[in-house]
Amino acid sequence: MFVDRADITIKAGNGGNGCVSFHREKYVANGGPDGGDGGKGGDVVFVASDHLRTLMDFRYKRKFTAGNGEDGKSDNRTGKNGLDLIVEVPVGTLVRDESGRILADMNEDGKRRVVMVGGKGGRGNARFATATRQAPRFAQEGEKVGERRVELELKSIADVGLVGFPNVGKSTLLSRTTKARPKIANYHFTTLTPNLGVVSLEGHESFVMADIPGLIEGAAEGAGLGHDFLRHVERTRMLIHVLDISGCEGRDPLEDYDQIMSELREYSEKLAARPKIVAANKTDLPDSEENLKRLKEKLEPEDVPVYAISAATGAGVNELMWAAVRMLREIPVDEESFAEAEDLLEAKVDQRAYEINRDSAGTYIVEGPLAEALMRRVNFEDSESLRYFQRVLIQRGVIDALRKAGAKDGDSVRVDELEFDFME
Repeated sequence: MFVDRADITIKAGNGGNGCVSFHREKYVANGGPDGGDGGKGGDVVFVASDHLRTLMDFRYKRKFTAGNGEDGKSDNRTGKNGLDLIVEVPVGTLVRDESGRILADMNEDGKRRVVMVGGKGGRGNARFATATRQAPRFAQEGEKVGERRVELELKSIADVGLVGFPNVGKSTLLSRTTKARPKIANYHFTTLTPNLGVVSLEGHESFVMADIPGLIEGAAEGAGLGHDFLRHVERTRMLIHVLDISGCEGRDPLEDYDQIMSELREYSEKLAARPKIVAANKTDLPDSEENLKRLKEKLEPEDVPVYAISAATGAGVNELMWAAVRMLREIPVDEESFAEAEDLLEAKVDQRAYEINRDSAGTYIVEGPLAEALMRRVNFEDSESLRYFQRVLIQRGVIDALRKAGAKDGDSVRVDELEFDFME
């Protein structure tokens, strides 16, 4: 099964917590704080691999988590960094965030991209020692990283895309010019997923060509294979329009060309303007000469080259492939832009965030990441640690926010499980 879309959840590792520790050694009095820092959380790293062809694996595993950093240890020992998580995806995969922004364009084998950065480790209590605070009994908690959903989208990466209506000979042309063996039969929609092959010509000239599933009217609105068809065409540098020049199925090749261009233009003007060649196929069948003449009269004034071929017999195919090579030499590789690593999914939990609510008993409740972090960091049996707790409430604006919320002297305030009286 060809799977070209998947939604997954990724999570970088949390930073390890700093350690609260004091040096203990015989004959060493008041050894002082020696709590080490926590380790950094692991990153989520995407790697492009040409050994993968679809996103099938992501249908069964949808959650990916990097390793957490270890907590700091005594004797000023830093915790180990968390292991990075390596996620292999097929070459040609786009990684998008929930807003649709491209985070990574995995467009070549071996390319690595950090898509989510691990949390920083918290500082141990040794880092908080000062001349006036010589025995801090608190440490910093490591940065917590939230989960994020990302969308993986596989777009065929090919230099040349074969486009056209069903049963015009695209698969036959691909099989004749490459080692690809697409399904070929005399009925519509033989090709339901893109087939890729490498065209190798004399003089070591080569390029990748894709047989894109057949177009039908209304594709730009999603009819038939619709947007799936057009998404795969987007990643090609040039197009070869394959037309049944014989009209053996009662279709007019000129109308087919106009319909294809209309669908491409409706989906994207940039796509419609892509360099193109027209392959007038099935010239071995009757009525092809008159239609070929009409087609050239229509397209040559528009500087669209037309090559008469027969994919079935091979006539004219080599000339068509060399024309594609010459055109590709003049087309720059246009890589899609993506976010810089520093601007990627650093889904850190903001440990300064809090909100103030009031329960039915009239108690003001401070809740959120700030409250949770404070309660894990503060030793309420230590006076210096309590003073630190009070300073944080003032510095983070919690006291002002309580005052604005209507708190007055003597009102009860609860931070997590700690309850105290509010004092102006």
